[in-house]
Amino acid sequence: MIEIKNLEKSFKGNKILENISFTLKEGEILTLLGPSGAGKTTILRILNGLETCDFGDITLDSIKICKNGIYADSKVQKEIHKKIGLVFQTFNLFPHMNILENLILAPMHTLNLSLEEATKKALQTLSKLSLEDKAKSYPCELSGGQKQRVAIARALMLNPKYICFDEPTSALDPSLTKDVSNIIKSLSTENIGVLIITHDMEFAKEVSSRIIKLDSGKILEDILSKEFWI
Repeated sequence: MIEIKNLEKSFKGNKILENISFTLKEGEILTLLGPSGAGKTTILRILNGLETCDFGDITLDSIKICKNGIYADSKVQKEIHKKIGLVFQTFNLFPHMNILENLILAPMHTLNLSLEEATKKALQTLSKLSLEDKAKSYPCELSGGQKQRVAIARALMLNPKYICFDEPTSALDPSLTKDVSNIIKSLSTENIGVLIITHDMEFAKEVSSRIIKLDSGKILEDILSKEFWI
């Protein structure tokens, strides 16, 4: 379980996050919902080690990443962050590499997989997401929906216990949004905890088991999806 407690963050004297507390369990789909500037992406970046908080506790599977704003050493953080995958809003695929090369890079360096092992795992993951015929394609040759699935495949290559999605439907039409929703739900059935950042209320209600409404860096509501009314 991921537990965030009393998280605080300020920037140039402005409070970005104030007293943010929530948990994310394995197999749960939790959405942070709110307008631009609500603090959603800042929470995601702090959880993934891309930013630091000023105060608060972050715990993953009983291991403290941060306590009262003081972080564990870099070795502990590196091991913990292997358990958390991140799918960026802009996908962040390397344009000069084909899809297979994009997928095998991280596990070869982070998990010390051989080229053969990483390639086998990549092809299996692509097949799982109906992309087996795109292994030798380049990102520029793919549609937005295909790029999104490749970004999900890349996150899965590190065997994460949790995956974070930053605005996963922002560049997709309704039919592709439904595809992404189904993929995220399938991750939950594999006991992967999912954290979604979005301003899309319909998508949040469709895909989530829980929704946290944020505004101006504060939690307004933490409810089950079935209790959420748009």
